Amino acid sequence: GLLSVIQKLKGSLEQELRIVLLGLDNAGKTTLLKCLASEEVSTITPTQGFNVKSVHSHGFKLNVWDIGGQRSIRPYWKKYLGSTDLLIYVIDSADQKRFEETGQELAELTEEESLTGVPLLVFANKQDLVTAAPAAEIAEGLSLHTYRDREWQIQACSALSGEGVQDGMNWISSQIMNRKK
Repeated sequence: GLLSVIQKLKGSLEQELRIVLLGLDNAGKTTLLKCLASEEVSTITPTQGFNVKSVHSHGFKLNVWDIGGQRSIRPYWKKYLGSTDLLIYVIDSADQKRFEETGQELAELTEEESLTGVPLLVFANKQDLVTAAPAAEIAEGLSLHTYRDREWQIQACSALSGEGVQDGMNWISSQIMNRKK
């Protein structure tokens, strides 16, 4: 299957990828990171600075940098963007009052020179909440369809339950495979 194809392409050495995980505070970035690492997600505290975890997925070692999303930390995001292979941006789908703010932050990020052409995965998180906006509506609001300089995907998910997270990881692996060709 896919795993054997990946292993043949990468040879015997495990390929490492740098992924930066960003989004506003309380979007669910750390919960998502813990979900990816198969760790307990019942007690999460706001990230003051950053967390780094290495996650093994589809035969790759993903070094995921989860950087705090508080307004005071956001100006430092660009210091972490160098050598980024993929950007994951997490949105709280139930916090519609902050959609404009999160859209502005994402638009500024995608204009960063160090992220030119870097694939973008947007996790529309907290889909388990009744007030969550659908991923398609969020994509429209963020004008993702105008992003022509990179591959992008929006994935509805719940970092708490894990629903939709693997679908996002599958998209990441497809991006890795496409870059290898």
